[in-house]
Amino acid sequence: MADKRHMCLRGLIILCALLTGSSGVDETHVFCSSGENVRLSCNNALSGCTSTTWIYNTHSEAVELIAGGIKKTDTERHERLSLDSDCSLNIKKVTKEDRGLYVCRQYVNGQKQGTDARVYLHVLHVSSSSSQSEIRSGSSVTLFCQLYYDYYLVSCDSLVGSEGLELIWVNQAGVNLQTDSRFQISFSSEQCLSSLTTTLLNEDHNREWRCQVKHRDQLKTSATYTVKYQTPTETKTPSPVTISKSPAAPTQPASVDSTLIPVSSSTSEKKSRQTTAAASTKQGS
Repeated sequence: MADKRHMCLRGLIILCALLTGSSGVDETHVFCSSGENVRLSCNNALSGCTSTTWIYNTHSEAVELIAGGIKKTDTERHERLSLDSDCSLNIKKVTKEDRGLYVCRQYVNGQKQGTDARVYLHVLHVSSSSSQSEIRSGSSVTLFCQLYYDYYLVSCDSLVGSEGLELIWVNQAGVNLQTDSRFQISFSSEQCLSSLTTTLLNEDHNREWRCQVKHRDQLKTSATYTVKYQTPTETKTPSPVTISKSPAAPTQPASVDSTLIPVSSSTSEKKSRQTTAAASTKQGS
């Protein structure tokens, strides 16, 4: 029990240091939505950026993204990375896998200089339980809003309970949907995930619902989901090509045949009568 209390206390101390900053440590927290471009500042950079190294830290390894001001090309995300003139790191089209700790470090003649600038990137991502073809009026849909962060550093419980972190669903006017009985909203602190369930209406087409991240009542970022209904394919008018290939008999040839039938029929009737008469003569004889 004592060990458990010690671990909880340690977690709270780390959390407070992360979100409020601790003496002698340069730390910044950046929140963004997946798909956005983000800029991570290097507050300890020296002029020219030739001494700047950017390192991405995970729970298992540290990966150099920038070394001596030059981008490394052997990393999966290198095409989305660039270095600003002030040595800030730019990441294009952020994904949830980009979350975590980024460290800006200075080296001069192989020696580390000063204090590291640590940037924690948190990524907000919104998704749907239904595929696009299933989105239609009258159907039920569940939207998921999840905050991705470094799970090995601190728990979502601590972020919510101690630092007032919130995930909030709002409509286009910014009104909190928690008070609307049409929506069922639940939150999982284990995954830092808020889900919204509702039955879609005709007027929901092109409607937007946003998930916001707030820290101590300050808006940090938001992600939007837009309802899109597909146009039913059965309402499309058949093309002329399809009609021309129809097995139904064309009307014009039928009209022509009707004028020829009496002539052909008259000839056949005469032959039929002649044949019958000849047969009767033979029987009579």
